[in-house]
Amino acid sequence: MHLGVDSFVSAVTDPATGHVVGPEERMQHLLEEIELADRVGLYSFGIGEHHRSEYYDSAPPVILGAAAARTSRIRLGSAVAVLSAADPVRVFQQFATLDLIAKGRIDLVVGRGSFTEAFPLFGLSLGDYDELFAEKLDLLLRIRESEHVTWSGRHRPALTGQGVYPRPLQDPLPIWVGVGGTPESFVRAGLLGLPLMVAIIGGEPRQFAPLVELYRRAGAQAGHAPERLQVGLHVFGFVAESTRAAADTIYPGWHEMFEKVSRERGFSPPSRAQFDATSGPNGAFFMGDPETVAEKLVRISGQLGGVDRISLQMTNPRLAHADLLRGIELLGTEVAPRVAEAR
Repeated sequence: MHLGVDSFVSAVTDPATGHVVGPEERMQHLLEEIELADRVGLYSFGIGEHHRSEYYDSAPPVILGAAAARTSRIRLGSAVAVLSAADPVRVFQQFATLDLIAKGRIDLVVGRGSFTEAFPLFGLSLGDYDELFAEKLDLLLRIRESEHVTWSGRHRPALTGQGVYPRPLQDPLPIWVGVGGTPESFVRAGLLGLPLMVAIIGGEPRQFAPLVELYRRAGAQAGHAPERLQVGLHVFGFVAESTRAAADTIYPGWHEMFEKVSRERGFSPPSRAQFDATSGPNGAFFMGDPETVAEKLVRISGQLGGVDRISLQMTNPRLAHADLLRGIELLGTEVAPRVAEAR
């Protein structure tokens, strides 16, 4: 089981000084975080895609290109690329180019996104939410299979044999499907034989076991080999010297993020009790000291029938850069070795 970090490149206010970290400084901090993840041996670093004022990740390929030039070993990828609102031709070209720069270290994780701002921004209808993704995923996979593509659909002009360049170093370029909790999404990934990245942002991870089994069963029935049916998890988490320190460090920013989202979506405001419960042994947050986090990672993997990779999403608008660097260091030097030994 490989471990990594995902970032949504949140705008940050330093919790100790009140200093508002500007976009330029935040980008420099982000690249330092990715470089550190590479040095401490983490397997992957993913960049999300959002089109909101509180995040700086609207152009992931640009960030990943800078990261590729400053790292040598770590795999880099999207977390996730909002394929529904993009042109699959451009997405493939961008990530194929990244793969050449990174010498074969790129993963493309595609999904529909948990926010909807991209749809009106790019002139799309939310009524076409599922159809857009299915059609564009089909085209993306066709492009991956052949440099000359003949294809037609409802949401993009047809291709009549044009070539799509450049081709990536990896053949094929790894394409993962990012999913939430919809059974149809798990089945679709299984039928296509694509690796699955499950975003778990609440509840209990073990509740996803039937959906993961549904994915594996669909893949097997479609004739795909078990080794093709990889499962990854995208989860919220943080590592500190102690479990209490991890929770106290992360909670203020977590509350700020989820209070805003709850207000937008008409949910009840989040509470510390809710946060602590979700951070417990069976909850969705992987929060604590290295031993606690490692033990939980291994246990959850077993509950889901084996997980190939887990990425901790550490975005937080009230997390000091130094604390985030320390969390990444502990994940690589303390958590990952424990997980490897347990396996």
